[in-house]
Amino acid sequence: MNVLLISTYEMGRQPFGLASPAAWLREAGAQVRCVDLAIETLPEGDVQAANLVAFYVPMHTATRLAVQTLPQVRALNPQAHVCCYGLYASENADYLRSLGVDSLIGGEFESGLVALYERLRDIHARATVVQATGSATTSLSRVMPSEARHLLWRPSRSRSLTSFGMTGESSEPRAKGFGRPNETLRFTQSDSQDGAQQHNPSPFPIVSLDRQAFKLPDRAGLPALDRYAHLVLSDGTHRVVGYVEASRGCKHLCRHCPIVPVYGGRFRVVQREVVLADIRQQVAAGAQHITFGDPDFFNGPGHSLPIVRALHAEFPGLTYDVTIKVEHLLRYAEHLPTLKATGCLFIISAVEAFDPRILALFDKQHTREEFETVLRRCDQAGLLLIPTFVAFTPWTTLDGYRAFLQEIARLGLADCVAPIQYAIRLLIPPGSRLLELPDTQATIEGLDQARLTYTWRNPDSAVDILQRDLERLAQSPLGRRLARRDFFRLVWDRVHDAAPPPLPPDALAVPYMSEPWYC
Repeated sequence: MNVLLISTYEMGRQPFGLASPAAWLREAGAQVRCVDLAIETLPEGDVQAANLVAFYVPMHTATRLAVQTLPQVRALNPQAHVCCYGLYASENADYLRSLGVDSLIGGEFESGLVALYERLRDIHARATVVQATGSATTSLSRVMPSEARHLLWRPSRSRSLTSFGMTGESSEPRAKGFGRPNETLRFTQSDSQDGAQQHNPSPFPIVSLDRQAFKLPDRAGLPALDRYAHLVLSDGTHRVVGYVEASRGCKHLCRHCPIVPVYGGRFRVVQREVVLADIRQQVAAGAQHITFGDPDFFNGPGHSLPIVRALHAEFPGLTYDVTIKVEHLLRYAEHLPTLKATGCLFIISAVEAFDPRILALFDKQHTREEFETVLRRCDQAGLLLIPTFVAFTPWTTLDGYRAFLQEIARLGLADCVAPIQYAIRLLIPPGSRLLELPDTQATIEGLDQARLTYTWRNPDSAVDILQRDLERLAQSPLGRRLARRDFFRLVWDRVHDAAPPPLPPDALAVPYMSEPWYC
């Protein structure tokens, strides 16, 4: 059977979310084709030949692009079974099903994709037997395409999709009302003479947090690494970038984070030997720098630190970057010299805001003062800290935004902040913990399924106008061309009458990825 795995966007990276399940599916006997639509065009012949088409939807942008591609896939191959898998699959289940998506897999998705493939393969084999024994053609069209097309992963009667009960592993932290791992589901099959649906129990969960023994990602057939986003060093030279994941999920419960409704305060590791072997094969393919895509590299320092020590021992000239929460940078500050010594070039940290009210609403578990402490400790260790922000929320005021810019200037961060970070607008996806808050309920206007977010407007329309203006500026040719401190000055001039405060006399030479989105 033919399986087509499709990625639409993964922030300029060669998608781990295709390479990893490709290895599992090929081992199970599938003929797998991987397509990255961020670089390639949709291969019509492969779509037409596919029995299973699976879209990888790890984030908001990727999901919206998958939705745009879905009608073309359906037109080319109406009989294909279409699946969406990844973080945004289960969170947007109702909407994706309304568009004709047949199966949805969240959480740890590799084993679920194999189980789905094997189920479809068995259906295909039964249909082939029916045809070979000379049964009526109508039986084949009814059994194989209909059964395969309507193999929908639905919640059982005892638990709805929106029930969030937790099961097992009670020692791990979780958010009340969030996580729904290992949800019991049923297949729906429409293959009876009268078309009535028959409900058969299925062991497959829409969200599984089962621990998996990962396989070495199979990157065969994906575009070469040098076609993806590259690292720009302070001297203007470029490095080819590889991408790995050493863990998924997160131990923390930040209210605005889309990981929390799926993982509920848990994280799952990719075995150390698999991570190192994946790095090894990407170095052989030309990688000179590695991005660790873990939501928080210090969720498990006992897992992550041995990986970078081994990486540096084998490839002493290889650099890397990681993402780490402010809270963890504070708690595990003694490990910062290890990161520096093993080739860490910079740390990305989702600071999100300086305003204490917004930090509390997000449940970020750090303060502005703690961030300043972390910034100082990273500097002492010789590590560059790259902050990211959610600059616009329902609670952002013009005075608050001016104070945000003032802090960036005071802390000497103007050279470290990518232009788009001044314009990021809060997304509130289905299942978000922000929906628990009266402050949020008083603000949102309803769920816009097509945009995958609850809509909101700032009480001050001037704030929303400012956000739109800055987003256009960041994406304009001028915004892409300007040095970061010059862009900061433009933003400052947009919201102030006074001149900006003095910046450090020498611009900080900051390495950065050519793809600036960190969301």
